[in-house]
Amino acid sequence: MAETLDSLLAESRDRLKAAGIEAAALDARHLVSGLLGLSLAALMTRGGDPVSEADAKRIRAAVERRAAREPVYRILGEREFFGLSLKLSRGTLEPRPDTEALVDAVMPHARRIVARKGSCRIIDLGTGTGAICLALLASVLDARGIGTDISRDALATAAENARRNGLAGRFETLQSKWFEAVDGRFDIIVSNPPYIRSSVIHELEPEVKDHDPAAALDGGDDGLDAYRAIALHADRHLETDGVIGLEIGFDQKQAVTALFEAQGFRLLSAIKDFGGNDRVLVFEQDVERSNDR
Repeated sequence: MAETLDSLLAESRDRLKAAGIEAAALDARHLVSGLLGLSLAALMTRGGDPVSEADAKRIRAAVERRAAREPVYRILGEREFFGLSLKLSRGTLEPRPDTEALVDAVMPHARRIVARKGSCRIIDLGTGTGAICLALLASVLDARGIGTDISRDALATAAENARRNGLAGRFETLQSKWFEAVDGRFDIIVSNPPYIRSSVIHELEPEVKDHDPAAALDGGDDGLDAYRAIALHADRHLETDGVIGLEIGFDQKQAVTALFEAQGFRLLSAIKDFGGNDRVLVFEQDVERSNDR
């Protein structure tokens, strides 16, 4: 008797549940739908459809990888972010839904700058998949962006994501550690830098510590190394009317704000994520303090 979508889905769910995967049913649906190129809705309405032996084998192999704590979207090789389909690779952090809050926070500023100047230059420091910059470019058609990263693998992945989403004409990549190889000024500086304290990396879930690149997680002894590096040189790379948008850890609002205030910036807005934690800070130059210098 041939496998059906329903029987394979039930088998996959039970295998993941037995492996202690908390969202076993949801993960099974995402794996089966993703591997077969079906929407979640189609998965529910076509449960009686037969599944070929080859497809059933692929699905079982993917389920075993998930049972071993490899993330669903790593297995599928791509993830949706802000309506874009983004390829993942070993050198990239998997973009999370909470990071969309950074795009939402910065987008009105990009549109304001375009309305005033006719264009907007964006730099995404530690771009990874290119998620943040590409989401902004897709939403603000007169914006152009540069994604920097220390990883050649990440830069190649970001460039591929720009191509697959029709944004390659407005997106460039640059190998750089923060601002080290960067020239010029930008209207918007964005970053989701590593912000986890080195001492707690080993406590993270296996899906994160074993599969996201360490360089994208480890923020140094206090988790603030990247913020120091960005704050120290941001002034020379930010246009007068520009903004800096940063993702932060849930307990870092006060510390990161202090770092940027010490370099002549003012906190413009702070945004919480879906869980109610501080997640995004937006800074602008503190003109009054700059005039007093």
